[in-house]
Amino acid sequence: MSESRTAGAGVTAQDEVVDLCRDLIRIDTSNYGDHSGPGERKAAEYVAEKLAEVGVEPQIFESHPGRTSVVARIEGEDRSRPGLLIHGHTDVVPANAADWTHDPFAGEIADGCVWGRGAVDMKDMDAMTLAVVRERLRSGRKPPRDVVLAFLADEEAGGTYGARFLVDNHPGLFEGVTEAISEVGGFSFTVNEQLRLYLVETAQKGMHWMKLTVDGTAGHGSMIHKDNAITELSEAVGRLGRHKFPVRVTKTLRHFLDELSDALGTELDPENMDDTLAKLGGIAKLIGASLQNTANPTQLGAGYKVNVIPGQATAHVDGRFLPGYEEEFLADLDRILGPRVRREDVHADKALETTFDGALVDAMQTALVAEDPIARAVPYMLSAGTDAKSFDDLGIRGFGFAPLKLPPELDFAGMFHGVDERVPTESLKFGVRVLDRFLDAS
Repeated sequence: MSESRTAGAGVTAQDEVVDLCRDLIRIDTSNYGDHSGPGERKAAEYVAEKLAEVGVEPQIFESHPGRTSVVARIEGEDRSRPGLLIHGHTDVVPANAADWTHDPFAGEIADGCVWGRGAVDMKDMDAMTLAVVRERLRSGRKPPRDVVLAFLADEEAGGTYGARFLVDNHPGLFEGVTEAISEVGGFSFTVNEQLRLYLVETAQKGMHWMKLTVDGTAGHGSMIHKDNAITELSEAVGRLGRHKFPVRVTKTLRHFLDELSDALGTELDPENMDDTLAKLGGIAKLIGASLQNTANPTQLGAGYKVNVIPGQATAHVDGRFLPGYEEEFLADLDRILGPRVRREDVHADKALETTFDGALVDAMQTALVAEDPIARAVPYMLSAGTDAKSFDDLGIRGFGFAPLKLPPELDFAGMFHGVDERVPTESLKFGVRVLDRFLDAS
């Protein structure tokens, strides 16, 4: 951010974004998928305090004791224009400190990075949003249109106690909002010295988190037993875990491959992506998962004693389907699992896909190029899901745009829910510069 852009503004977004990120990481908001964790109340109070300091009147909503979200609206210069939503979640997945190089809840700075659970998912974007908003309001710079800020609970468990609660019970908070930005997009992939791609999330898979159950005949572990629920379920889970679903070329994948073909100077065949993925470094995991439906077994349960054959065995599966391919996915599941396996949803949500065009996309590209002259924004599909699914029910068009210019050697995709999650301090400063320009252009 140039000196003229911050003159008279006092503390700038770049000055405080790292400390904001560290503060948020130090607040343990681990989400175990139930209400056994610490909840998001402390983080919500921290965010509300930081907004109130610059004259914003935040509203706090608690869907269940400790499961707390914060929403605030900032008036724009032209209130007749549709509003923009910037949403982030404050919960994180759990972390075992013994596995980490640095304490996951200490917010330490080492090797030029802020380390800790949530550093990329997604307290970095929460901090960048807070930093930009605080600077703009301190210096009296309104956004061109209304901006609604939402810092949400429970995203890591499907958003039931966060975004879904607000959309179902307080939709008026988002009145007039037509577009949104949030996590897992806007990060860089360096192609060469002349080109850096910034992947903007325009689509995301739908989900079926499933419980599988097989009923068998209980009995003594010493007997010959032909109706063992564990055996039947294990064979079905093995078939599912090893199954490779067919490649399906969605609109988003086609657009991404066209952009990548141009960048690499070669034609790319979606049916033969092994060589292409090998060239994509850390983002190969993200792109590879957007080529097809997936179903990964994640939990197994059965029995209570070594010499007792149980009458029932269960498993849990994380299933994700591409936009437009839900029916095919479910039919494939039932065929692979077979008639003995009973399948039920634990949590299900839709897939999303929007086009990569319009004024908001233009604003992203403009803001990125202003800070990185070799930047090119390209669309991609997220294999996971975000709170954008809930906001889509209100007609809000969502994008993943949390801009970060990353070192080419950093395994960014591996940071999500991984060990030693971290974000470069310079990437955070880059992000606030881009977000500030984006708001002006949007």
